Amino acid sequence: MLNRKVVKEFLQEKLEDLEIPKDISFDQLVETFCKYTEDDYYEWLKDNYKSFFYSLPKNNPDWDWIRGRIENYSKD
Repeated sequence: MLNRKVVKEFLQEKLEDLEIPKDISFDQLVETFCKYTEDDYYEWLKDNYKSFFYSLPKNNPDWDWIRGRIENYSKD
């Protein structure tokens, strides 16, 4: 779930040069954008889960590759 306060600040900055129609409440705009983004985020998360764990034809995780990813990201 996205932090609504952070998203609100982000949108305030990005939309400062745009005139939002008077019949659209900024809070509703923020909430709707958050839900839209969360829907997309969930799909992105599912796709990345599949490619991270099940990208092989035999449909089994490549634990050696995963160990390599863990080692690579642990260096940060």
